[in-house]
Amino acid sequence: MTSYIIYIIISFLISAACTGVLIPIIIAFCRKYNFYDQPNHRKVHQKAIPRLGGLAFLPTMALGTTVTTLIYYNQTQSLPQFTYSAVLMILGSVVIYLIGLLDDLLNLPAITKFFFMLCCSILLPFCSLMINNVHGLFGFYELSLWVGFPITVLVILTIVNSLNLIDGIDGLASGIACVCLIVFILIFQDLHSIFFMTISSALLGSVLVFFCFNVFGRERGYKIFMGDAGSLILGYILSYLAIKTILICDKDIYFIGNPLLVPYSLFIVPVFDLVRVFFTRLLNGQSVFVADKRHIHHVLMSSGLSMRASLATILLLMLFFLLVNIGLGSVGIGLTSIFFINIAIFATFFLILRAIRQHKSGS
Repeated sequence: MTSYIIYIIISFLISAACTGVLIPIIIAFCRKYNFYDQPNHRKVHQKAIPRLGGLAFLPTMALGTTVTTLIYYNQTQSLPQFTYSAVLMILGSVVIYLIGLLDDLLNLPAITKFFFMLCCSILLPFCSLMINNVHGLFGFYELSLWVGFPITVLVILTIVNSLNLIDGIDGLASGIACVCLIVFILIFQDLHSIFFMTISSALLGSVLVFFCFNVFGRERGYKIFMGDAGSLILGYILSYLAIKTILICDKDIYFIGNPLLVPYSLFIVPVFDLVRVFFTRLLNGQSVFVADKRHIHHVLMSSGLSMRASLATILLLMLFFLLVNIGLGSVGIGLTSIFFINIAIFATFFLILRAIRQHKSGS
C-alpha cells in the first residue's frame, strides 16, 4: 500500500504543479485575445472572466500519468494494466477536449457538440467498456449486448451533460469532480489498479489547483472559469472511471457490496438535477435546450444563500447521498429501494427550498 501512495502523490504533484504554471499563462492569453465569459441575465457573475481554465486538465493529467508510469516501470520492470478501452478513452478525450475548446472559442451549435459527444461515447462500448449488469436495479441483473450498449452510451452522455450544465457557480463542477476522484483513488488503490489510480490522482491534482484559482483567484486577479473544454473532459473521464469501477469491482474480491452503488451515488446530485430541470421545462411547455435559472445552484442562491454557501451545500448534499447509500447498502437494502429513497430525499430538499423562498417573498 505504501508504494501505491507514493505513485498517487507523484502523479498528483506533477499535475498540480504543471497546472499551477499553466493557468496564469492561460489567463494572460485570454486577456490578450479577449476570450472572456461575459455576464448575462442567466449567469451569476457580474464581470467578464477568462474562460479557458479547462485547457490545463488533459495535458497535465497526461503528463502526470506518463511520468508516474515510467517511474513505476523503472522500479518494477512491468507496466501497469493498460487496456484497449483506455486507448479509446484517450482518443475520445482528445476529441471531446478539442470540441470543448472550439465551443469556448467559436460557440459551436448545440447539435454539433452533441454529435461529437455521441461519437466519443459510442467508442467505449466497442472496446468492452460496457455496463452489462445493473446488479438488481429495478429487478434486472445481467444485460444483453443490445441493452447494455445503449445504456452505457446514455450513462456517458448523461454524466457529461450533467456536469457541463451544473457548472454555473465557482467551484461547483470542479468540487464535484474532486470528490468523485478522491473516491475513485481509494477504490482503485484497494483494487490494486495502478493505471486507473494514477489517472485519477493526476486529474485530481489538476482540478484541485483549478478549483483554488476559480474560487479564490478574484482577490489576486487570477480568477478563471473552466469553460466547456474543462467540463466536457471532466464528465467524459469521470464517466469512464465510474464504468471501469463497476466492471472491476464486479470481478474483484476486494470490493464489498453492490458494485453499482458508489459510482451511482457520486453522480446523484448533478444527474437528478439535470432530470428535474428537463421535466420542469417540458411541463412548462419550454424547450429543453433553452438555458434558464432552474438548476440547483440557482435555486439555492434565490433562497438566500451566497455563492460559496450554495457550493458548500451542494457538496455536502453529494457526500450525504454517498454516505447514506453506503449505509443503506451495508444493512442489505436493495439498489431499487435506495433509488426511490434518494428521489424522496431530493424532492424533499427542493420542497424545503421552495417553502423558504415562499416565506421570504411573503415576509
